[in-house]
Amino acid sequence: MASLSEEEENYVRLALLLRGVTPRAVRTYFDREFPPASLPSTLSTSHNTLLDLKVKRIINQAQWNLLRNGVPDSKTFDVTLMICLIRNLTSINPPINGFDTLPQPGEITPGSDLARIKYYRNKLAHHDSNTIDTAYFNTAWRDISEAVSRLGGQTMYQECQDLKVMEIVKDPIPWNIKELIKKQIEDWEKKDKMFVNTRASDYVMERLQDKSCLTLTAPSGVGKSFIARHTSLLLKKEGYTIIPVYSPTDIRDYYQPDKQTVFIVDDICGNFTANQQQIDN
Repeated sequence: MASLSEEEENYVRLALLLRGVTPRAVRTYFDREFPPASLPSTLSTSHNTLLDLKVKRIINQAQWNLLRNGVPDSKTFDVTLMICLIRNLTSINPPINGFDTLPQPGEITPGSDLARIKYYRNKLAHHDSNTIDTAYFNTAWRDISEAVSRLGGQTMYQECQDLKVMEIVKDPIPWNIKELIKKQIEDWEKKDKMFVNTRASDYVMERLQDKSCLTLTAPSGVGKSFIARHTSLLLKKEGYTIIPVYSPTDIRDYYQPDKQTVFIVDDICGNFTANQQQIDN
């Protein structure tokens, strides 16, 4: 597998920092400003302010639903929503040039650190390539990791330092496909709570102890897919990665020799009736 260039590694590391670490740092600060126990009442008393933000389209419909439906929980809030609430519902001091520009290096207030994170996340979101210049990367990393330290604490800062030097392995699965797979597996996990073991499901798991490939055949509607998904979820607990396959070429493209992987091919010859094109593939 081809190794990443330095500029490609810069992009991957910065994306992991901004999408993986900074949301937790912002949430740590958010929970200090809005203690979870009092968050529902705070949002309720701020209804008119929140409604005005929605009318102005500063808060979108999905974010509004998180605030108004059920019991609000910061764990479901994205960075944009948390920073928006902090800006509009607290007395936080804004950076000298406002929240929508990169603060000066000497500005180290919470408002400046939130603006710093917001700025770099927006830059990455609108970045039109998968490479980042090393000089820019080093400056951005210093700015972001120091902001993370002030907002989230020393443990998160050390996480940033570890992330900067850890080995990056190129993933053959595109990020958008990984997101689709993740959501699909989450749906399987919800439905699997209703699964009841049968002799067939036990037999499938037993055969996989010494076989690397297994085909389930039976009439339509008897639970082949349910058993296959349940089995894959059991293997996931043992460290396997699940990859649903939509085309035979997916196995070739996504296979990684050093990873334990479960490929699931559902309706391999067609759904309900045989599909000659699928059979040929």
